[in-house]
Amino acid sequence: MIGLIGIVVVFAMVFGGYSAAGGKFSIILKSLPYEMMMIGGAAIGAFLIGNQMAAVKQTLKDIGKVFKGPHWKHEDYKDLLCLLFELIRLSRKNPVAVEEHIEAPEDSSIFARYPKIRSDEEAVGLICDTLRSASMNYDDPHQVEEVLEKRMEKNLHHSMHSSHALQTMADGLPALGIVAAVLGVIKTMASIDQPPEILGKLIGGALVGTFLGVFLSYGFVGPFAGKVRAVVEEDQHFYQLIREVLVANLHNHATNICIEVGRQNTPSHSRPTFSQLEDALKALKQEAA
Repeated sequence: MIGLIGIVVVFAMVFGGYSAAGGKFSIILKSLPYEMMMIGGAAIGAFLIGNQMAAVKQTLKDIGKVFKGPHWKHEDYKDLLCLLFELIRLSRKNPVAVEEHIEAPEDSSIFARYPKIRSDEEAVGLICDTLRSASMNYDDPHQVEEVLEKRMEKNLHHSMHSSHALQTMADGLPALGIVAAVLGVIKTMASIDQPPEILGKLIGGALVGTFLGVFLSYGFVGPFAGKVRAVVEEDQHFYQLIREVLVANLHNHATNICIEVGRQNTPSHSRPTFSQLEDALKALKQEAA
C-alpha cells in the first residue's frame, strides 16, 4: 500500500506543480508516446542485453516486493524460534529420532506445523544441513559458523541481483533521455525555417525526452531498486537468526538460551516479546507431554 501511495504522490507533486505553475500538457501528451517508445524501449532492450533470462524473470518477480514488503513477518519469526526449539530439544533428547525430520522435512510432523517455513527451501536447507552436520560430528561451532556465513553471503549476493539490475537501468535512463532529446533537436533543426511558435513546440517536445528519462530514473526505477534491496536485506535477518540459534546449540548452551539468542537477534519490529515466546514454547511442551 505504501508503494502505491508513493507513486500517487510522485505524480501528484510533479504534474500538479507543473500545472499550478501554468504549464500546458498538450506538448507533453503529444510527445509522450514517441519519447516513451525510444527511452522505455531502449531501457528494456539494454536490460535484456545485460541480464540472463533467469535474472530477467527474477527481477520482474522481485518488483512485487516494492508493494508486498518483506516475505517474513512477525509471526514467522516466532514460528521459526518454536521450530528450532523443537528440533534442538529432540536432537538432544534422542539424536536418532531427529534424523527422520531433517532427512525428510517434507514428511516431518514438526515441519508440518510451520508450512510457510517448510515451503522455503533455503530456510529448510540451512536448518537440516546444519543439524545433519552436527550428527556427523562436524560440530566445531567456529567452522560451522564460517560455512553458514559464506553460504548466506552467496545467497544474499544472488538475491541482490534484481536490485543491481534495476539500479543499472535507473542510472542509464537519464542518458537515454538525452539521446531522445538529441533526436528531437535533430528533428527541430530540419524545420529551422519554421516560425518561432512552431520551433518552440518542437524544442519543447525534444525536452520531454530529457524530462522523461530523469523522471523515470529518480522517480520510479531508482526507488524501486532501493526498496527491493531493503526488502532483501530485511528477509536476510530470518536466515541469520537460524545461524545464530544453531551455532549457539553447537556451543552446548541450554536449549532455552539458544532460542533466546535467536530472539535477541531478531529485528526489533519483528521480535516477539519474551512472554509471547515463552507462552508459545509452553504450549509446545504441553503438546509433547
